[in-house]
Amino acid sequence: MNKTSIDTTDSDVFSQLKESRENHKFSFSLREVGKVVSVSSGIVKVSGLPGVGYEELLRFSSGLFGIAYNLDRDEIGVILLGSESLINVGDEVTRTNRVMDIPVGEPLIGRIINPLGEPLDGKKETLGSTRLPIERPATAIMDRDAVTVPLQTGLKVIDALIPIGRGQRELILGDRQTGKSAIALDTIINQKGKNVICVYCAIGQRSSSVAKVIANLKEKGALDYTVVVVTEGNDPPGLKYIAPYAATSIAEYFMEKGQDALIVYDDLTHHARAYRELSLLLRRPPGREAFPGDIFYIHSRLLERATHLNKELGGGSLTALPIIETEAQNISAYIPTNLISITDGQIYLSPKLFELGILPAVDVGKSVSRVGGKAQLPDYRTVTGNLKLAYSQFEELENYARFGTRLDEDTRKTIIHGERIRSWLIQQELQPMSVAEQIIVLLALTNDYFDTIPIHKIQEAETFLQRKSSELPSDVLERLASIKSISKEDKEIILKLVEKVLEPFQEKPDPIESN
Repeated sequence: MNKTSIDTTDSDVFSQLKESRENHKFSFSLREVGKVVSVSSGIVKVSGLPGVGYEELLRFSSGLFGIAYNLDRDEIGVILLGSESLINVGDEVTRTNRVMDIPVGEPLIGRIINPLGEPLDGKKETLGSTRLPIERPATAIMDRDAVTVPLQTGLKVIDALIPIGRGQRELILGDRQTGKSAIALDTIINQKGKNVICVYCAIGQRSSSVAKVIANLKEKGALDYTVVVVTEGNDPPGLKYIAPYAATSIAEYFMEKGQDALIVYDDLTHHARAYRELSLLLRRPPGREAFPGDIFYIHSRLLERATHLNKELGGGSLTALPIIETEAQNISAYIPTNLISITDGQIYLSPKLFELGILPAVDVGKSVSRVGGKAQLPDYRTVTGNLKLAYSQFEELENYARFGTRLDEDTRKTIIHGERIRSWLIQQELQPMSVAEQIIVLLALTNDYFDTIPIHKIQEAETFLQRKSSELPSDVLERLASIKSISKEDKEIILKLVEKVLEPFQEKPDPIESN
């Protein structure tokens, strides 16, 4: 190439640069930038950002996010959604002009995620593009419908005596290691084939406990219709705080599509403690037991989102099973009483029953469902009408019998029948019973067929009866599992089978000794 051609090329480049410079228009955009003032455990104080909104999502220069929570005159208190070790004083903070949201939809089913929507199961599949805010207003009263359809847990003591309906909020409470999570897990497993989407929200749980729950869900095939939202014990308090709200938005998506959904919060004790920790670090005034004044509101606005929508909105439902831990059987403590007043009933687990081997250790006397028989199948209401009363009478009379009091014949029969009811209530974990099996065994129990069977043979006789229940005509089994009531002829057919199956176990019971 000669010198002339080089000079020509350079002149073209220079002319292009000159032209682009002359045609270029400078544009300016305002951007609010704050600075980190102080960093503490799970909390960051930020200066600047005069236009920030309450609960707006903020981004730190390290890539972490936080929620603007305290909007003071000179600084902003931010709840960190990650480890504070990645934040330094002086780091830049920018606004995102949006609130915290999470991916929702069908791609989440069968997945294990954290409250930020990040997968924890190692799968590469995307979680979908549909997102919803984690904080959403509860459904208006006029948009709700009555709770009438039962949510079968597969647990005899609950389905028979403390029924739960679709759209209900039923609290599970008790001391540590009394089987609270086991009841929730059995309920999820029993939804297989019932077209109910389940969401299990682990709040501040041990990794080993969460791993055990996930393993059980996989083994029983329940993960195919379940979303698991996980925060572990070593996670920042901010993640524990947003976890139940994020999980509820996931469940609400399915409810608003006209489907039935079930959500388990395991447990709200850790949620309340995480919020107390954040509030104290934010210098909010403490109240009873050092909890902030709005501790009731954080749970009420969460649980009010569970409901049964009316037909105009699709007729979907969201059933909530919040779990709370009591200390030394004190159900009148601050957080338990708050949740009892918010929910539509409670299932109380007694450590005394647990020690006696009566599992699930549900204390029928202290447990209640405020929806009650309205959410039961017609046959259930008929069969279990006097069961709770008979069991309560037995528990009261049993205390007198221990003193060696002389008992009349009616009292002896009440105690014998009550002992059979108690034995019937015992059920192995992860072995839910179908509706038809429960009604057949209940008919045998309420018609006194178990009263002449020795106590040590009750479990064996019940298992044998369950197995033989498949010999009933298919149309009778269909009516037992449906909303249709069984006829007198159906009842006679069932009782004939019961009498035939239980005959080998019949034996005159030992008389109760009396002084």
